[in-house]
Amino acid sequence: MATPGASLAHDTIIQDSWARCRQFGLDHQSRPAFGGLAQHQVSQLLERHHSLVQTTHQQVLPFYENILSNSNCLILLADQQGQVLNSWGTKRFVEADQQMGFVAGASWLEQGVGTNAIGTALACEQAVHIEHDEHFLKANRFMTGSAAPIFDASRRMIAVLDVSSDSFLPPSHTLGMVKMMSQTIENRLILDQFQHSHFQLTFNTGLNNLDSQWAGLLVFDETGRILCANRRADTLLGVSLLQANIENLFKAPITHLLDQSEGQPFALQASGHNRFHCLLKRPKAPVLKLRPVPTPKKPDAKDVGTPGFGDEKVAKAASQAQRLLEKNVPLLILGETGAGKEVFVKALHRASSRAAQPFIAVNCAAIPSELVEAELFGYEKGAFTGAHHKGSIGLIRKADKGTLFLDEIGDMPLPVQARLLRVLQERCVQPLGSSELFPVDIRIISATHCSLREQVQSGRFRQDLYYRISGLNLELPPLRERTDKVALVQAIWEQHREPQQTAGFEPSVLALFERHPWPGNLRQLSNVIQVALALADDQPISTEHLPEDFFADLELESDSDEAQTAFNRKAVLNTPEELSELLQAAGGNISQLAKRLGVSRNTLYKRLREQGF
Repeated sequence: MATPGASLAHDTIIQDSWARCRQFGLDHQSRPAFGGLAQHQVSQLLERHHSLVQTTHQQVLPFYENILSNSNCLILLADQQGQVLNSWGTKRFVEADQQMGFVAGASWLEQGVGTNAIGTALACEQAVHIEHDEHFLKANRFMTGSAAPIFDASRRMIAVLDVSSDSFLPPSHTLGMVKMMSQTIENRLILDQFQHSHFQLTFNTGLNNLDSQWAGLLVFDETGRILCANRRADTLLGVSLLQANIENLFKAPITHLLDQSEGQPFALQASGHNRFHCLLKRPKAPVLKLRPVPTPKKPDAKDVGTPGFGDEKVAKAASQAQRLLEKNVPLLILGETGAGKEVFVKALHRASSRAAQPFIAVNCAAIPSELVEAELFGYEKGAFTGAHHKGSIGLIRKADKGTLFLDEIGDMPLPVQARLLRVLQERCVQPLGSSELFPVDIRIISATHCSLREQVQSGRFRQDLYYRISGLNLELPPLRERTDKVALVQAIWEQHREPQQTAGFEPSVLALFERHPWPGNLRQLSNVIQVALALADDQPISTEHLPEDFFADLELESDSDEAQTAFNRKAVLNTPEELSELLQAAGGNISQLAKRLGVSRNTLYKRLREQGF
């Protein structure tokens, strides 16, 4: 959560960008190279960023509809690689030969498109406004653009929001609007991650702007340890909030803070001379912690507050993992996609002796293969084309003293596996382009949905790395096999419902939940409940509030059951010994046996004659 560096002046941003464009071999007549992804790559891109797109579309843009409806502009959301994820607004002003730049998967990095709002915001990591003639390529000078980077709760740049138009709008208008929207997205991401399990403090200089997206936002636990803060909080307090305690920021003990009434404004004196108006919000649900049980036990009523560990298999895995993790034995978590592997690992980290240290999760399948090495090990400035001018310490060094979670490690490229093995052996990291070694103290937890043993045998995964990361293999059962479905449904409902939504579920819905195959596991269950809550308002959730694909999965399961029944029926009719036993059990009653087998009497008579009865 480092405090952002000083902003660059606008002229400096443009001059630096044009200089980079020349280094990339571009000139003013160059045509934009937006790249292009295959359809399956676009689908994978959108799947990786589904949550971000949904948050932007459903929870942020509706608040700015009035502003947008009065402007001839187009909003683009791009990922940290400059690839378009979605767009909203009008494309009427986009020239015909530029249309391919405004579809999902198109890249707006400077090396292909020259100076532009998205690519330049990525390069300098700050909000920018690019006027018509400030675009390096003449082909892009039909528009102006303002863009602001979006940072997640860990202060990693994960996306860019852009507002483009052909109008000569004042820069302050579009730049202010895109800054406002990006800050709203950042706040929403923080709240989605933390609001249900930790305390939240909103503060600002005046009472009338406490509900503004420009208010400071702190998330902290019952000890006062700050877990997350928005960038506005840094600005208001004038300090970095990394590993800070709220008692050190305000002249008040944690007990005074926690005694405040929720929703009632109160004042706090900061450690400097500033006085702020504040609002406290309490967790909506209990913090999900591992129970320190020495042996697994069956769930009871009080376990509903700790969903995910009421299942005996999960409880046993949790108990074993806690003991071995403290002895620095590496863990390998096995389980289907969406089975809750990251939730399980986060809970392990929170219950460990390193809870106050960083938890860094890396989805090896989500990072483009050519960037995995740079993301993990870091790089020196100028180490490769497109590298950030400040360099990067990499995710492994960010996890120093804490826990590094390598999700979907089976998708890690072989060359990167070799470098990771050296890190685990030597406990040192060498960034790309550097000759210096940096010691790291990390606990490794890995996860996969596939068989690493099979990948080792096929040569797609290093055997020596496999034995380094698989000190203990733990398998999380899929949702369809779990015995604590009711507790999980209750917990997810509590997590996502609004305060006035207390009606719960109709019994028929809970019965369907028990029967459902849940191919998407906990992730699918969470999505289904969120959709149902949005449609049900204050009414009990009924079948009419469930999404269509929920029923499609049920139909597939029914078809599978019916096919199995038909297969079993055919097997019986073709096995004389079995058919004879069933006929005896039916007392020779052909009608009764035909009904039991689900066939007509004529069919049964025919088969009996064929079998010599």
